[in-house]
Amino acid sequence: MDESMLREKAQIVDAEGLRRALTRISHEIVEKNHGTKDLVLVGIRRRGVHLAKRVKEKIKEFEGVDLPMGILDITLYRDDLKTVGPQPKLSATEIPFDINDKVVVLIDDVLYTGRTVRAALDAIMDVGRPRTIQLAVLVDRGHRELPIRADYVGKNVPTSKKEIIAVKVTEQDGVDGISIRELD
Repeated sequence: MDESMLREKAQIVDAEGLRRALTRISHEIVEKNHGTKDLVLVGIRRRGVHLAKRVKEKIKEFEGVDLPMGILDITLYRDDLKTVGPQPKLSATEIPFDINDKVVVLIDDVLYTGRTVRAALDAIMDVGRPRTIQLAVLVDRGHRELPIRADYVGKNVPTSKKEIIAVKVTEQDGVDGISIRELD
């Protein structure tokens, strides 16, 4: 979608709010799993990777444990691959550790229809067979098309289908924040 067709409707989370949401998610992950044993983090490319790195650092900060973290590219697993274009840009999946019998926490920026997560589940299962897979998202905006839910949510933001949630992270966008945009 052409960014020029979208107008910013409202900023809903600033940099500090984003930091607090990721801190809360990090604590919830450790609490729900009774510690960090067998826990691994996997960020879904693009912004999910940056968020996973931050969660990893938060957990290291308060638990003193450096969790394994991987990167998942779901491009070839998408169910809309034909609409993406004739030459979709592929990036490498980087999971340099064994995920068999591990607790895998998939991390992404926005949960919407559930199709990205479905693709991520297929991609993860091609890498190995985790004991369980959990999902952490910064924003859940509703409008699910598949029966998928997040285990950890930074913020629930009910939206219309004409609205877009724009997550920005410093590593990629030069600024942290979450805003709602709307088609002009």
